[in-house]
Amino acid sequence: MVFDTIYTGSQVATHKETFFSDIGVKDGKIIQIGDLSEFTSKKTVNLKGLHLIPGVIDSQVHFREPGLEHKEDLSSGTKSAVMGGITGVFEMPNTNPSTTTEEAILDKLNRAKNRAYCDYAFYAGGTDGNSSDLPDLENIDGCCGVKVFMGASTGSLLVANDDGLDKILSKINHRASFHCEDQSRLEERVDFQEIGNVKSHEIWRDELSCLTATKRLINLAKKYNKKVHVLHVTTEEEIDFLSNNKDIASVEITPQHLTLNSPDCYDDLGTYAQMNPPIRSQRHQKKLWEAIRSGVADIIGSDHAPHTKEEKNNPYPQSPSGMPGVQTLVPVMLNHVNNGKLTLERFIELTSYNPSNLFKIKGKGRIEIGFDADFTIIDMSKETTITNDWIVSKCGWTPYNGMSIKGWPVMTIIRDNMVMKDGEIIEPLGKPMSFSR
Repeated sequence: MVFDTIYTGSQVATHKETFFSDIGVKDGKIIQIGDLSEFTSKKTVNLKGLHLIPGVIDSQVHFREPGLEHKEDLSSGTKSAVMGGITGVFEMPNTNPSTTTEEAILDKLNRAKNRAYCDYAFYAGGTDGNSSDLPDLENIDGCCGVKVFMGASTGSLLVANDDGLDKILSKINHRASFHCEDQSRLEERVDFQEIGNVKSHEIWRDELSCLTATKRLINLAKKYNKKVHVLHVTTEEEIDFLSNNKDIASVEITPQHLTLNSPDCYDDLGTYAQMNPPIRSQRHQKKLWEAIRSGVADIIGSDHAPHTKEEKNNPYPQSPSGMPGVQTLVPVMLNHVNNGKLTLERFIELTSYNPSNLFKIKGKGRIEIGFDADFTIIDMSKETTITNDWIVSKCGWTPYNGMSIKGWPVMTIIRDNMVMKDGEIIEPLGKPMSFSR
């Protein structure tokens, strides 16, 4: 056999083990794993001194197109993704118009064609009025599932009451994702927002607003025996509750909530640290790390939610919630690996294997024969500093500006195509992801 490419010289890491091996690729697929020194190939990529891991999948990004392209678009967002070693993304439905119809999903798929630098799938937004359409929407090729906002955030999507949730959960057939903040409690506590004081953000959107919504969701999911994915979990109380409901719920945690904590982040970053749910205290952050180590957490997603500097410079609470993160997910988490917070294998489980396994992505997330040749190539010894100048996102800033990092993505390979190498972005070859359903 003549391979298209042999990747040689690296340590190959999976969610289970790390080992030295060559990988032979043909027609964009992994064909052989092992010693391939006796084989020939059209191209050889020498990765000596580096690690080859399954392509990292960021299962929560907001790329703002259509309607909010001044913040981000599908081209700039996916370009930022591959610069950071991401090979695939799930994009959120709170655009303008919201992605709540077949027409809107197909429009996004059409917009991404020949413009996306990484592979992609789009969420269908669940609303009070489209529950009967959701079984069809979640089966559209290139749709990763249904997303529901239980608390108001950026955009107009909101399902605030149990009747709306009940209708959605009674109809869906696949794992759906939920932003769990209780809208009634947020409305009751709106006066806790102090004009000009962003530190009041976490007081307003408090722990109980999250726990209340999460409990409501799990109770209804149990009623219909449906699988749900709880996005950006931030509180100790939720982790304790969800740890006893793993048969129903999968759990996402963001790098921001694992890395930044209050009150320091608000002192340092002001409104640039504002996101929903909020960055919280070290008490909560400690519990999130316990969830990472114990297996309660299933996925790390960036919740990439860019806003312009001009927007973020507005005084609180006129300042919008959200921060960029797709480009920094890999280096920030590799730095945590190097600092002993989690193993490289666990990082891979949280960002490649589990997203693929839980959402049933075809051919992604594993170094196995027959899977796509999607690789994130990392230099675990490279030391550098994250800066705003490095950010490719239209927003042009990062909450990690000035952070010293050890561990860095140096190549992004999608279906055997080099789309980023040593900070140079090459070409937009992204395609829709497929799902086994």
